[in-house]
Amino acid sequence: MNAILEVRGLHKHFGGLNVLDDVDLVIDTGEIHCLIGPNGAGKSTLFKVMVGTYEPSAGKVLFLGEDVTGRKPFERVRRGMSIKMQVPSVFRELPVLQNLVIALQQRLPRQEIDGEAQRLLVLLELQAQKDQAAGRLSHGQQQWLEIGMALALQPRLLLLDEPTAGMSPEETFRTGELIQRLNREGMTVLVVEHDMTFIRQIAQRVTVLHFGRVFAQDSIDAIVDDPRVAEIYLGKRHVH
Repeated sequence: MNAILEVRGLHKHFGGLNVLDDVDLVIDTGEIHCLIGPNGAGKSTLFKVMVGTYEPSAGKVLFLGEDVTGRKPFERVRRGMSIKMQVPSVFRELPVLQNLVIALQQRLPRQEIDGEAQRLLVLLELQAQKDQAAGRLSHGQQQWLEIGMALALQPRLLLLDEPTAGMSPEETFRTGELIQRLNREGMTVLVVEHDMTFIRQIAQRVTVLHFGRVFAQDSIDAIVDDPRVAEIYLGKRHVH
């Protein structure tokens, strides 16, 4: 498989605090890859370095084979990354359809926008809410709308930071189905998440971070069966 995103020897310090410690990670084209780990493991920091919000203290980020370590987030988006952060940032006062149109205007000529907006509404199951103010949607629907706005950019790689935070179990499951459908259509997806039920639903490969280092990386079945992973999640002390 060709790597779509790769981080090499990544370090990130905040003052004297070493949050990422020599992280190597490869995301293969066409996969759903989940990044998990206990609180404080460095997941969000790694995500922010990959998308360009943070600059690493050392190491490289490669996207589509190109070194993008010094590139701003918008430059990475232009190259084919699309990012959905944890807190929805939709235009709350504007109708759902208008939110999608604004996102699509960045990429499509005017005559193609309506058709693509309708396609996204169907994909997100938001046709009935298209004229409703985005701020009046349920929390889960707002998350889906923002995923739709990220998809409007036709990314090669979709990065999702805790996309199911605050969702009901039903909404979480539907989000998993949406991600699997996008993947079947060719989308590479990287998800930072801690909901293990959701991870089991979608993940093809899983990387576990612990204390800022890669602790394990394998298929979802192997990760779930790994007693060391259970140990760090259950907070047991290692016996030396």
